[in-house]
Amino acid sequence: MTTNSRQNNNNTPTGNTRGTLDIQTFLAQDEQKDLLRILTAGSVDDGKSTLIGRLMFDSKMLYEDQLAALERDSKRVGHAGEDIDYALLLDGLKAEREQGITIDVAYRYFSTNKRKFIIADCPGHEQYTRNMVTGASTANLAVILIDATKGVITQTRRHTYLVSLLGIKHVALAVNKMDLVDYSQDVFDDICKDYKAFVSQLNIPDVEFIPLSALKGENVVETSEKLKWYHGKSMLEFLETVHVASDRNFEDFRFPVQYVNRPDRDFRGFAAKVSSGIVRKGDEVMVLPSKKHSKVKSIVTYDGELEEAFPPQSVTLTLEDEIDISRGEMITHPDNLPHVERHFESMVVWMDEKPMNPATQFYIKHNTNTTKARFDEIKYKVDINTLQKSAIDFFELNEIGRAVITTVKPIFFDPYERNKSTGSFVLIDPVTHNTCAVGMIIDKLDANSLSSNISLELHRDKIDKGQCLILKEERQKRYGQKGATLWLTGLHGSGKNELAYHLEKQLFDMGATVVLLDGSTVRSGLSRELDFSPADRAEHLRRVAHIARMLNDQGIITICSFISPDNNIREQVANIIGEDRFHLIHMDASLDYCKQNRTDLYELAEQGKLNGLPGFDVEYEKPGKANIVCKPEDNGKNPEFIIQYLNQNKIFPL
Repeated sequence: MTTNSRQNNNNTPTGNTRGTLDIQTFLAQDEQKDLLRILTAGSVDDGKSTLIGRLMFDSKMLYEDQLAALERDSKRVGHAGEDIDYALLLDGLKAEREQGITIDVAYRYFSTNKRKFIIADCPGHEQYTRNMVTGASTANLAVILIDATKGVITQTRRHTYLVSLLGIKHVALAVNKMDLVDYSQDVFDDICKDYKAFVSQLNIPDVEFIPLSALKGENVVETSEKLKWYHGKSMLEFLETVHVASDRNFEDFRFPVQYVNRPDRDFRGFAAKVSSGIVRKGDEVMVLPSKKHSKVKSIVTYDGELEEAFPPQSVTLTLEDEIDISRGEMITHPDNLPHVERHFESMVVWMDEKPMNPATQFYIKHNTNTTKARFDEIKYKVDINTLQKSAIDFFELNEIGRAVITTVKPIFFDPYERNKSTGSFVLIDPVTHNTCAVGMIIDKLDANSLSSNISLELHRDKIDKGQCLILKEERQKRYGQKGATLWLTGLHGSGKNELAYHLEKQLFDMGATVVLLDGSTVRSGLSRELDFSPADRAEHLRRVAHIARMLNDQGIITICSFISPDNNIREQVANIIGEDRFHLIHMDASLDYCKQNRTDLYELAEQGKLNGLPGFDVEYEKPGKANIVCKPEDNGKNPEFIIQYLNQNKIFPL
């Protein structure tokens, strides 16, 4: 088979084009590229296959005979007019189905100079929910396609919910077929607004909106002249640069032992894949469930010993002490332990053709541990089209719901949101040995929930829907104020924290019920595990926004002092809190003023010892539609000015 004559020389080494390049050097360089696992989802006609085909074509991963066949088939059976129908690159799957071979998830591989990619092309229909869950289980990022002529539809919401359920933190919303709407910015903006309103209810911290035409190749690999109003990245550029390394959990060391390695009488090691965290030679460790302590003597691999190991490495640990450890047990750090419980709540996806029998005791496979488990309670089923919850007695194929599960012996787990590896499990039918369900652990079961079937009958309907029994008007009357969030944004050293604390004090002295949240306080606790990467910064602010919304629901005025450097993040925060309760205050200070106010901080940045400082080495977008703009030199009067604004808008006093 000959390679495509249009092959990019930087992608594939050949004798003619590479000349003196050592093949071993090339392979070593190729191995250093990181791998991005992508899930694509969308309706049947949204253009998934065309987009994947275009990415494969433009990344020069096709051979000459494939190109010739593609051009020939495009004229014979294509649906793209005079253009090449790139969707035909995936038509082999259709032929396989015609032969009676079922392939539920199609995987495609390609690479560029910067990254390697594996694309899982998942079926989009509701009856294939289990297949999409399978394809998404290992994905780092989801590309959700929307037809620009149709906008956000039911399938879009369903796919987004599943992406959130499976803990995928990055979504690229590809608004495709922009050529059919004359590349209209208004159409794109309306779709983005609708999608933001929906996704703000879910746990997806990083969403990128990309307009494109997969058929025409506009904004797929290169930014398009026909989309001059769009100032973001092309689809391929985004996929090459999106930061996913920080998604892994490097905080909580979890080592579920797979087998004991005993090649001779002098060596006894414990082999497994590092699920999360980092382990180093000399670390003190604890073994669960025995709680025996020891220290790591060595970290052994086929290529030699390591000083440290981290996910997703597979290694063998030897310990300084002789401890009886077997498959299914877990090695951890003694000061950072998982839950060791028999009862937990989880979201369950039923994957068996046979409906669930509530009386069955299933096998549960959790990491390397296997035991038996039963369903104690099914709290509700989620309609993945509408997100409505309803009561059921058992699960059927493709249904998703929340359930309480009890195991025969304790398992060692973390919530799925924190650790995918130790927070996921599969259930196996004890008779057929089919995988009948997969689950994502929410958390351990609260002691008070063990009698959850005893509940208040009064207002039961409201309680089931999570609706508060206290009316908003009752809280407003009690506190003499409306719940609202005052969101202060500005650079480091702009004086926004000084304003926030003085404003809190003055409002408190006037009788207001007020709470202050600031960046350093929240990061020391609630967001302690997050760094300053774009995805973690978005997740940090998403958490703050949900806290602010809950406080506002209780009728409390919340002051939030956060840099929140770009408009997209601030818009997402406003969507979560509610635009009617979100009031943006911009502390407009020059960079020179901020440098004088925080000389220590900016000196570190100038010396290269501090990176990612908004306004200095990363962009800070000034808000264009702030409710109030303050100057730091007016901080003596700024609190009074804001209180006057609250009074005029009937927030406080009411």
